Amino acid sequence: MNGFVFQAFVYLLAAVVSVLVAKRLGLGSVLGYLIAGVLIGPVLHLIGNETEDLQHFAEFGVVMMLFLVGLELQPRALWEMRAKLVGLGGLQIVATAAIVMTIAMALGQVWSVALTIGLVFSLSSTAIVLQTLGEKGLLKSDGGQASFSVLLFQDIAVIPMLAFIPLLALPELSQHAEDVAAASGGHASASLVDGLPGWQVAIVTLAAVAFVVIAGHFLSRPIFRIIAAAKLREIFTAAALLLVIAIALLMSVVGLSPALGTFLAGVVLANSEFRHELESDIEPFKGLLLGLFFITVGASIDFGLLWAHLATVLALTVTLMLVKAWVLYGLAHSFKLQGSDKWLFALGLAQAGEFGFVLLSFTVQNAVLPPDLAAVLLLVVALSMMLTPALFILLDKVILPRFDRRQAEEADEITEPGSIIIAGLGRFGQIINRLLLANGHKTVVLDYQADVVEGLRKFGVRSFFGDAGRPDLLHAAGLPSAKLLVVAIDDVERAITIVKHARRENPKLHIIARAFDRGHVYRLYQAGADDIVREMFDSSVRAGGYALTALGMHPYEVEKSKAVFVKQDRWGLRQLAPLWREDVEVFNNAEYIARSKEIGAILEAAMLGDRSALHDRTDRGWTPPGARERPDEEKTAG
Repeated sequence: MNGFVFQAFVYLLAAVVSVLVAKRLGLGSVLGYLIAGVLIGPVLHLIGNETEDLQHFAEFGVVMMLFLVGLELQPRALWEMRAKLVGLGGLQIVATAAIVMTIAMALGQVWSVALTIGLVFSLSSTAIVLQTLGEKGLLKSDGGQASFSVLLFQDIAVIPMLAFIPLLALPELSQHAEDVAAASGGHASASLVDGLPGWQVAIVTLAAVAFVVIAGHFLSRPIFRIIAAAKLREIFTAAALLLVIAIALLMSVVGLSPALGTFLAGVVLANSEFRHELESDIEPFKGLLLGLFFITVGASIDFGLLWAHLATVLALTVTLMLVKAWVLYGLAHSFKLQGSDKWLFALGLAQAGEFGFVLLSFTVQNAVLPPDLAAVLLLVVALSMMLTPALFILLDKVILPRFDRRQAEEADEITEPGSIIIAGLGRFGQIINRLLLANGHKTVVLDYQADVVEGLRKFGVRSFFGDAGRPDLLHAAGLPSAKLLVVAIDDVERAITIVKHARRENPKLHIIARAFDRGHVYRLYQAGADDIVREMFDSSVRAGGYALTALGMHPYEVEKSKAVFVKQDRWGLRQLAPLWREDVEVFNNAEYIARSKEIGAILEAAMLGDRSALHDRTDRGWTPPGARERPDEEKTAG
């Protein structure tokens, strides 16, 4: 059986089983896809010669991925990345290509071949790195943003590489390239710029980019409004796919990278009201095509050639990854990446990339590299991509734990304990700290981000580097005699650990804790926190108030409604907290559900029928003191 249905069954079965097993073992989905490709290809021979053609189709997943990445970036954010984009990306390509070229010439290659190998190996895998960073939630970290900048610059650099590499053609290989072209039927290129003078190519290229920007800004919104008005989800999905394919096609016919073009379109549409709909429609196709691409990479490995040149391929692969990691680590140090971000950047981009397959095929077609050498280099590219998930596992399991322990050992010595301790100084903790300082209180701030601590000290804020989850650090900060502890970190488990320890060591301590959601609220309540603030609750209530005002409600009524809602919600939380159980799913907790329904009915009654009766309990909380009839009643009403 080798029909289309059977092949689809094999690919999908291999993907589902391998990825589930890989995720269960903590290996990540990318390594699961690669292993699936090896199993159904070289090992079990369940797939045949269609793999190469399928790989070209699956590469469209990279195009979709960059479109989605572009949707997450606004033009201003892209402009702010320009230093890393050009500095990090440009230096990485130049340094890596120069070192690889030197090694290749030392091994006996002529300078043109060595330079070509250096350019090919200077690129990293956009597909693997962005997919893995996204799964691990590291794309927004400093190391993730630096990695993204380098990958984006590499994708841009492919364009001049494609123009430059043919100039390095070897005369002795030209006849072979002509024979290959004749054997393939001499298919004409689909590019519109072939044969045009350089200035005309530049004009066509700029016109294509300008068209994408202008059409994305001015034409996409009215077109998508018309499509959305049809209220047919499948048509909107088809339109989203059509947009990506049309841009990729336009970029291809003018000789540009389709991935770069769709990324640019994504950036242009980042402020569109249809952004989230486009993301949700394209995401499933992107995931499947990327998975298919990784499977074809695994399936395309020629194990016969690999065993014949095993020592050479392994030596070249290890050398390449060591060289790239060394270059990247040096750049990370120069660009002030700190701690784990430096290691993430260095190890994450140490592989060769999927564009290596394209460029190596291109070099053979243009008589730049001998076919037998290109075949060995293809194995190096594929093997380095397969080893990348292992590097991320090494990062997670070995390097980062040791690095975290070293950070803990290097925590600042706290010589000035205080009565107010703030654990964590991110966006949440900074506001609390500023409010306390503005009212004349002295605080002791603990944070494990060294750059944040160093920056705050320049502003005169008394802050110390260290993990607030360490009991000795809390004691040094003054926990036994402190009056107030604010747990403002965004780590659910560490926050609970800190609250439990603080309550046990100082029963009289007042603890204010930041909560992620209701479940976290209940756990903090059980741990001993006095005041628990859901990080999104107050801002959401404010947004709800704006919504009511926009819908025509008087601001006076809006404030009363907000006050009643907040009061009833907090009362409901206190009622539900004893019924919540950590070992029972909320949807399976019958007692919790029954009480929640009762509280919901009470809230609805309070909002719709009893607001006026609650005037003294709500209105006086925000009415200016001069308008109150009996100021002394405020104390009993609070």
